[in-house]
Amino acid sequence: MLRKKAIRKIFITTLTAFILLVVYSIPNMIEEEKTIKTNLEVEYISGLGTNNIYLLDQNDYLVKTNILLDKKDKVEQIKLLLSNLIKHDNSKFPNGLRATIPANTKVIDVIYDEGYVTINFSKRFLNVDSELKDRMMESVVYSIMDLGDIKGVIIEVEEEILKDYNRVLDRSMGINRKYNIKSRNKINKVVVYYLEEIENNKYYVPVTKYLNDDRDKIKIIVDELTTSYIYEPNLMSFFNSNTKLLGHEEKENIMSINFNQAIFDRDHKVVEEVKYTLAYSIFDNYDVNQILLQVDGKNIETIGKKDLP
Repeated sequence: MLRKKAIRKIFITTLTAFILLVVYSIPNMIEEEKTIKTNLEVEYISGLGTNNIYLLDQNDYLVKTNILLDKKDKVEQIKLLLSNLIKHDNSKFPNGLRATIPANTKVIDVIYDEGYVTINFSKRFLNVDSELKDRMMESVVYSIMDLGDIKGVIIEVEEEILKDYNRVLDRSMGINRKYNIKSRNKINKVVVYYLEEIENNKYYVPVTKYLNDDRDKIKIIVDELTTSYIYEPNLMSFFNSNTKLLGHEEKENIMSINFNQAIFDRDHKVVEEVKYTLAYSIFDNYDVNQILLQVDGKNIETIGKKDLP
């Protein structure tokens, strides 16, 4: 009798343990399933293409940010970019950023032919404040040019070319243009990238500067990022003011740039904000594909266009 009771007690204990094991395993199995689904979802989303889009901040500067493109056809990509540049009440942009094209503007047609894009807008396109007209044009051209394989953009309003602009526009038109010219001699055009913090997010801001300075553009870029950025409202540079350009060389699509130790931070590293403002500025001013960053003549890092955020 005692043996039967013992066996029964062991059986009940074992069964209870098994049931408890199953009960506690179910949430883990569910969680594991959720995790797998989530990972697949993230992998799928990350596989979507992205492109730069240029939006206005509160100071009417155009800032660079990204948009997901779920289209492979070039014309469809352009239409998607333009639809996001048109003002909507239900805009999903981060706080502090806004579209540039007047609300209710219609994109009548988009033609992509041998690298040239022709866009035909409705007349609402012209209902923009005069002081923001250039910014609107720059945002359209730069956003489309950043798709790649684009030679130029032609903007029409109901099939008529805008009189105040060249027929074919590209990045040579400049963006966030600033003029510091005292004479017609030795005018240099240089694009410098700064940083701006909006709602705890950092954005890269290109500024095209026209100035009387015939030095190499890389020297102007470094000077601007180490000194004069303090005169740009709300724009920042992470460069140490003691940073010095010791030398540079352009060869075989590579720009080698040599700095002193001041380019390092306290941890003896070059922070991303320094690398990327410098790289964006160089790629916009020089026809190179890679940058070789050096400190006191020693190779530190190679930065390619594809490495930029």
